[in-house]
Amino acid sequence: MMSFMNSLFSLGVLSSIISFLLFCLQRKHLLNALLSLEMIMLSIFLIVVALAGEMSNESLLIFVLLVFMACEAALGLSLLVVLIRSHGNDYVSSMSIHKC
Repeated sequence: MMSFMNSLFSLGVLSSIISFLLFCLQRKHLLNALLSLEMIMLSIFLIVVALAGEMSNESLLIFVLLVFMACEAALGLSLLVVLIRSHGNDYVSSMSIHKC
């Protein structure tokens, strides 16, 4: 059981590093940036699950994190829909305030 938690923790750390790099490289589409943010939240969830497996009575923290992940996904999707309806696309460059 301990090796499974170590592999789950290492998978969470590796996926968080990769998803953070992908988030930094997303410059064109907002949807790709939102998906990489979801991947960051999923990797944090994996890390918390791995750490909660070694501790006792930390299951409430896992559910709170899941609720925050669902709220963040719903908020990101609603902002994406509003952006597409107002601008017609999800390009990050079309959101510039300084455009005339």
